[in-house]
Parts: sequence; C-alpha cells; structure tokens
Amino acid sequence: MIRPTFVKLELGLVSKPQFDAVIPAHLAWLAELERLGHEPRSGYWADRVGRSGDGAGGMLLFRASSWAEAEALVQTDPLIVQGCVSWTLHEWEQVFPAGGSAVKQQHQT
Repeated sequence: MIRPTFVKLELGLVSKPQFDAVIPAHLAWLAELERLGHEPRSGYWADRVGRSGDGAGGMLLFRASSWAEAEALVQTDPLIVQGCVSWTLHEWEQVFPAGGSAVKQQHQT
C-alpha cells in the first residue's frame, strides 16, 4: 500500500543569518527522513520575501503512514523547533498524472 503524501508549507519568521544557522541541522533531519523511507522533497520560495523581509519559506513533500505520524515528524524539524518558520500541514492527493488514489476512485464509480 502506498503511504499518503503530505505537504508542509512554511513561512520564514527570522533574519536570514539566524535561518541559515539552522540549515545544516535541517538538512541532516531531511537526510534522516530519507533514510527512514519518507521520500522527502524539499525546497524554498526563491521569488518571494517572507514576513521578516529576509526569507521566503518553502515546501516539503513527504510520505507518512498517517496524519499523526506526519505531524509528529514535522514538529521535529529543526526549523520549527528553533522558531524559524511558521507552518501548515496538508495531506496531498495526486490527480495528475494518473496514479493517485483520487484518480483511481473516480474511475471506479
């Protein structure tokens, strides 16, 4: 069974130097998610200015077995632990290209 995909959207809250100081720990956290099979894909908004005027924020896509697991994982992100970003979490349902469960359900009805 394919685990659901989740999206963490984040908005930078601190100065760029403060944010950048946490990036090595954040990258190590992402590597650990990869090692554990969560298939993380992470990046930042290159064309926006965040609330602080220095940083934009970004997005993380990853797999987890449940909402509870996804939320627990996100809350261990060093960017969140250190108060560098505000965040929201969403379960994402792929509809294109075909292969997501929503597409399969539509074809079954």
